[in-house]
Amino acid sequence: MTRVRVLAVALTATAALLAGCGYDATPLPKPKGDAGSSPAPAATPVECTNPTQSYDPSNDKAAAVKQLTNKGRLVVGVSGDTYKMGFTDPTDGQLKGFDIAFAQAIAKALDVTLDLRVISAAQRIDMLKNGEIDMVARNMTVNCDRWAQVGFSAVYYNATQKVLVGSDEAEKYTGPASLAGKRVCAPTATTSVANIKKIEPDVIPVEAANHTGCLIKFQNSEVDAITGDDTVLAGLAAQDPYTAVPQQEKLTDEPYGLAFNKDDVALVRFVNSVLDQMRADGRWTGIYDEWLKPTLKVAATPPAPVYGR
Repeated sequence: MTRVRVLAVALTATAALLAGCGYDATPLPKPKGDAGSSPAPAATPVECTNPTQSYDPSNDKAAAVKQLTNKGRLVVGVSGDTYKMGFTDPTDGQLKGFDIAFAQAIAKALDVTLDLRVISAAQRIDMLKNGEIDMVARNMTVNCDRWAQVGFSAVYYNATQKVLVGSDEAEKYTGPASLAGKRVCAPTATTSVANIKKIEPDVIPVEAANHTGCLIKFQNSEVDAITGDDTVLAGLAAQDPYTAVPQQEKLTDEPYGLAFNKDDVALVRFVNSVLDQMRADGRWTGIYDEWLKPTLKVAATPPAPVYGR
């Protein structure tokens, strides 16, 4: 099969728009703990028995705003090329998607300016720890290893890990065993890489900076399949008609949380209160129906929050 680079024009346009939109030029926030600011008390370490468990919600906006690195600004790390989750619309150069909508809602609730920073998956934790950003809204899976480094909101979406293959291979795919000896791509520093290798040890893992990089490798016949969250793979398949996400059992559960500096507990608590409101007033469903339902083609309900950390 000859794979056509159907994304070549769109990717080129997106790259050009990113270069011209000023995201890279966003002033770097001052690291947490700079002179003139009083450091917030560190979060008390809690044994991680349930990674989806977050802090009880609070409506204390003042305490949350006080933990922002820069006064009056919520700096959020997002994806710029994950179609339907966080991507740059080539028609107007604006960042849009499911994750972007949550970042917008939280900045509005805090009554502060929203600054979006396009980052890679590999940058998420270090940028939070260094105080360069206040929050990550970039399809980030909550797990105990990550809780040791950062803090998380309650789960705002339950994704699952699956596999994307060529459309002519979809009917032949019978599960992870079909990938033995094949080159499977996933972004660096994601749980997808370790998961697929654990599930099928004979997979040949290939890493890329992001899923768009994996798609380009696939189109160039450098890999045989791509693995990742169903939300991301559905977006890739929507962009390239020579790919498909076959009917399959999920490989893993991938609960998404909004991530924060580990010490910013007041900010996490306030965000949890905003997420509660969004579940109750229908905003969550509206965001899902706009961004994910058209590609995933299934109805969804908000995940029930788990508190008490």
